[in-house]
Amino acid sequence: MNADPIEIQKFSELAHRWWDPTSEFRPLHEINPLRLEWINARAPLAGRRVIDIGCGGGILAESMAKKGAQVTGIDLSEKALKVADLHSLESGAQVRYQLIAAEAMAEQEAGQYDVVTCMEMLEHVPDPAAIVRACATLVKPGGHVFFSTLNRNPKAYLFAVVGAEYLLRMLPKGTHDYDKFITPAELSQYARSAQLEVKGLKGMGYNPLSKIYSLNDDTSVNYLIACTRPL
Repeated sequence: MNADPIEIQKFSELAHRWWDPTSEFRPLHEINPLRLEWINARAPLAGRRVIDIGCGGGILAESMAKKGAQVTGIDLSEKALKVADLHSLESGAQVRYQLIAAEAMAEQEAGQYDVVTCMEMLEHVPDPAAIVRACATLVKPGGHVFFSTLNRNPKAYLFAVVGAEYLLRMLPKGTHDYDKFITPAELSQYARSAQLEVKGLKGMGYNPLSKIYSLNDDTSVNYLIACTRPL
């Protein structure tokens, strides 16, 4: 299985705090409107069949469902999925959650989705290229695939590890392993090797003074990438 048991355990232990906007998951709550609107602008979600790979507690999955998408969320953390299920009952969001690996889902439902999202996950798995291939298999011809992850360079280490985990304490210490960060060139190559076409790249920045996230053209730390599967 393309998963690190330590990573799964790490997020499982925090699962009960997933929907607390003041918890360790505060950054996810704050960046979610940005990534949601970026996805929706490129692939309008209403009426689309969507799968969120590595959905965790369902923050992105629920927001896409509220845009009118038919959403499936998959993850390998049973605790996170239980939290996601419970919250969807409370919020009324219609999301199907499933405990299954991306590669196994790709075997079962190849070419079944208009939109595939995989956000803040690739830097936590042993073989990110395999996840990209699974996403490419799941999407329909002409469909859209979206990834977000962390660049690998000294600035990213300073901001995402030293700054976010140790200085600002926005994230628990040990959240990220710098060696698993992925450059945009590497991720673009994974996508092309999986027969996806890269259509857009966007950076995401954080201002520690205003405490506000924004999308920009600086991909040196956090970045999003948009792909399509050719017809």
